[in-house]
Amino acid sequence: MRFQATAGAIFAGLAVVFGAFGAHGLKGTIPPERLETFQTGVQYQLAHGIALLLLAALHGKLACNHRAQATAWLFTAGIVLFSGSLYALALTGIGTFGMIAPLGGLSMIVGWAVFAVNAALAKPTEDPQP
Repeated sequence: MRFQATAGAIFAGLAVVFGAFGAHGLKGTIPPERLETFQTGVQYQLAHGIALLLLAALHGKLACNHRAQATAWLFTAGIVLFSGSLYALALTGIGTFGMIAPLGGLSMIVGWAVFAVNAALAKPTEDPQP
């Protein structure tokens, strides 16, 4: 749980920093389509940083801690590969970086699938009576 919470907070916080950098530091310095690519990386990083925080918040409520850890590592790999490659592509204009993004996207998709299975297999909890 510590890894998920720490990684989630770091990735989400950095997404805010990168978003501000893109909006204020890169605007006018790179072509609009590359700025859009950069912002896509920011959006996916922020979403998956928050997903890591959600995973940490659900600690002990999911069916298997090993699957939760696998989900965390898949999201982390996805952020690094997908968002990282989009940042590199946007900043350098080197199209080869774009070929890495699908690996990160696949990692994120598999992470969500593992998360869904883990949530579906969790034992139901009783809601407290009002």
